[in-house]
Amino acid sequence: MNPIKLFVSVAAAAVLVLAGDIKVENQFVKEVAPNMKNSAAFMTIKNSGNKSVSLVSATNDASTITELHTHGKKDGMMVMYKVEKIEVPAHGEALLKPMGLHVMLIGLNKQIKEGDSVNLELKFDNGESVKVAAPVKKLAGQMKPYLDTHK
Repeated sequence: MNPIKLFVSVAAAAVLVLAGDIKVENQFVKEVAPNMKNSAAFMTIKNSGNKSVSLVSATNDASTITELHTHGKKDGMMVMYKVEKIEVPAHGEALLKPMGLHVMLIGLNKQIKEGDSVNLELKFDNGESVKVAAPVKKLAGQMKPYLDTHK
């Protein structure tokens, strides 16, 4: 296949993924420095169904451990901690973004850099599973515009 057509096909597949009532959009993984062993995946998960669903686990092909995380304040400091699930309300969405809910990639198997892609499988409490290819993006200097447009 022509490399340009292949790139366009992969890019189109990464933008929107459907499984039953669950749709995943705007997914990406944060690029990290070569010596960093952890990264995070962000996305919008939409639920068009009449019942809320929860993301309960995930796997990926770039790290040994995948956990659901969020940020919060503890003793006046911002901390990150594991959560058991991420709820996606009926006819609503869950926004996974920097400094908020996210999928943590722990123990990276290799350096991930802009232009790479990480394959994720998201598992929900209703039995649905969604596979997405998440492009790796740099966030340095881009955090504020992303946060402003993904509130």
